[in-house]
Amino acid sequence: MEPIYTSCCGLDVHKKSIQACVRRIGKDGKVQQEIRPFGTMTRDIAALADWLSDEEVTHVAMESTGIYWKPVYNILEGRFTILLVNARHVKNVRGRKTDVKDCQWIAQLLQCGLLKGSFVPDRSQRELRDLTRHRSKLVDQRSSVVNRVHKVLEDANIKLGAVASDVVGKSGMDMIRALVEGWQDSSDMADLARGKLRGKIPQLRLGLEGHVTNHHRFMLGQLLDQLDYLDRQIDQFSQRIEEVSRPFVEAIKEVARLPGLQKLASENVIAEIGCNMDQFPSADHLCSWAGICSGNNESAGKRKSGKTTKGSKWLRAALVQAAWAASRKKDSYFHAQYGRLAGRRGKKRAAIAVAHSLLVVIYHVLKNHTEYKDLGRDYFDKLNSRRLVPYLVKRLKNIGYEVNLVPIESAG
Repeated sequence: MEPIYTSCCGLDVHKKSIQACVRRIGKDGKVQQEIRPFGTMTRDIAALADWLSDEEVTHVAMESTGIYWKPVYNILEGRFTILLVNARHVKNVRGRKTDVKDCQWIAQLLQCGLLKGSFVPDRSQRELRDLTRHRSKLVDQRSSVVNRVHKVLEDANIKLGAVASDVVGKSGMDMIRALVEGWQDSSDMADLARGKLRGKIPQLRLGLEGHVTNHHRFMLGQLLDQLDYLDRQIDQFSQRIEEVSRPFVEAIKEVARLPGLQKLASENVIAEIGCNMDQFPSADHLCSWAGICSGNNESAGKRKSGKTTKGSKWLRAALVQAAWAASRKKDSYFHAQYGRLAGRRGKKRAAIAVAHSLLVVIYHVLKNHTEYKDLGRDYFDKLNSRRLVPYLVKRLKNIGYEVNLVPIESAG
């Protein structure tokens, strides 16, 4: 195969070492290569960058395994064209020999143009992505702590969750703190209810009668402290995200106007895909990259598993959460799409389909800067009117009605 790059480098990155192979075309037209080992300390990576510059390397490739590629990428970024390659794609290229080092094989594939780099956003988006992902982790941890509070209350025979929809709301937290402080009278604790919950004071008095021991008070106290800490952490990360996301504020606002996508979800989506859609040739490419579309596994005319492809779990979680919210908005396209699929394909598959549609809309909104216009809940009825009308007429006849169809224009 004809070499494409005159001088390039393949890196095999590990936790404590880096193997670098430089392949270059000499004046005689023959390919020469040199392998050097480097450490992973900042000084070592800087020495690697200087060596690559001396060798007039233009392109560098390495596998995207683990997190060890990140410090190398951060230091080499801006000085070379870096290809972060899916390790599975490298192994799928035939011709590899067991006695060839990984860095040699990567360099050889790179020089022949057989490697395709993964999408790596710029530094500002990577920082935003780190913040939103950590905030999502904190939200998950908070949910786990809330579940522990529910379990401790049930163990103490406190049925607060059977009366209040949000146990850790303002009223619920006041009542739980009263339990921790040693309050005994359920009437006094029920009187701490606020807003609409005051209409359930008689039920609260019954629900707050339990068998609370010192062990329960200690457990609840520790869990409340943990909740307070997580709430502070989430607020601090949200403030930092608001500062870092200023270059993306317009894109976040455009996405936040879509059904099911509020500010927090929009920040998570933009952190994953960015606001520049030029790196994705079409909406289908974006959905495939995100792993939110059905797989294509067909052989000998037989369709096998249609399981969704592997993609960003963070983006998938944000889109599916938004899909559940969008599917509950009545008189909307997404509500109709979810309803027609949930009955025969299941609720989870229907949610994935709505998430896919949401991502397609997000792509066009960000690429063309157009305003989203909902197609309405009757879109599918109008689309399949020729099939739907005979079906409905047949059902009416089956239950004993005589049907005469008169178009609205003629009836007028």
